[in-house]
Amino acid sequence: MHIETRGVKIFKWFNYVILSLISLACLYPMLYVVFVAFSSPNQFMAHSGALWLPLGFSLSSFQAVFNNPNVWSGYRNTLWILAVGIPINIFMTLLGAYFLSRRGVLFWRPIMLLILFTMYFSGGMIPGYLLVARTLGLLNSRWAVILPGAISTFNMIILRTAMSSVPPSLEESAKIDGANHFIILFRIMLPLVMPTIAVLILFYGINHWNSWFGAMLYLHRRELFPLQLILREILVANDVGMGLEGVDLGDREMIAQTIQYAVIVVATVPILALYPFLQRFFVKGVMVGAVKG
Repeated sequence: MHIETRGVKIFKWFNYVILSLISLACLYPMLYVVFVAFSSPNQFMAHSGALWLPLGFSLSSFQAVFNNPNVWSGYRNTLWILAVGIPINIFMTLLGAYFLSRRGVLFWRPIMLLILFTMYFSGGMIPGYLLVARTLGLLNSRWAVILPGAISTFNMIILRTAMSSVPPSLEESAKIDGANHFIILFRIMLPLVMPTIAVLILFYGINHWNSWFGAMLYLHRRELFPLQLILREILVANDVGMGLEGVDLGDREMIAQTIQYAVIVVATVPILALYPFLQRFFVKGVMVGAVKG
């Protein structure tokens, strides 16, 4: 029977206290945003210091947010980018990872080095803009924020490592039965690496959801702006005018402060809600894709 000494107990309690403080320091900024979003604008403007509960529970900020047509158009554009972009990302990543996981591919090492090179170096913002605007002709098109980043080198390497861990005997048996590469990829490889695919869906989804810089460069029409670009305008440019038409001028400044926090909540909650559905795949998928069997 293991008996803990007094020093071990003190060390454990010390760890509990330190980790609890670190957790609180990480969690409190998010709680603060939620508390302010649900606070009464009048009481929040009169308050100074930390918040531990909403000040006078109010939904006026969320009403103003949802009355803003730019928020709804931003949601529609972001959901379109997710619905179209993620399947393209996964399909292209599957093809690239399958090719790199094959044994005996000619010039495999130079090709792999060229692919790894793109993880650390890019053509730059101006050449990228010229490529999208002039060569591809995708300026002011939502495809401009999908196609240039259709494959993530990091994600492809994770999936390639997962595919490399599949026993070669499965592929050899399929080839004896007359299967071609597409059958091997979609009927054998794909089901076996589904935990990793689920993780990549999460990675690509978060990337699309949080992306705003590419949209700022390539999209100049407001009706094409994704949600994060609308959020940037509200937070950085302090543009909260739309949705406040029925609010008195004297109250607009007060409610504008809480609207900024409400927009953060509205833009963050959907992607947070996705985690529980993919959590069971997360650790397994990352480990399969990170450690070659």
